[in-house]
Amino acid sequence: MKRIVAVVVLLTFVMLMASCAMHTHIIGKGAQGGERLQQRQWYVLWGLVPINNIDSKVMAAGASDYTIKTQQSFVDCVINIFTGFVTVYSRTVTVTK
Repeated sequence: MKRIVAVVVLLTFVMLMASCAMHTHIIGKGAQGGERLQQRQWYVLWGLVPINNIDSKVMAAGASDYTIKTQQSFVDCVINIFTGFVTVYSRTVTVTK
């Protein structure tokens, strides 16, 4: 019984942490359609140094109205559990046109 409670508390904590780490940027009038592109951004040294650079303008492919959402999704949290001990972290960047 204690193990089930511990798992539930851990999952609740992970879900709460994932939901509070999201930023939304609206460019122009925002997304006008449903076309979505997603890429994973990687950092080392606890998020201080980016490994790869994600260019949202390139992802938008010349669109003048789009929305950029940067978040730590549930998948990112799971990845970070395993890569965090070597200070490698990820987040997801989504561009919706």
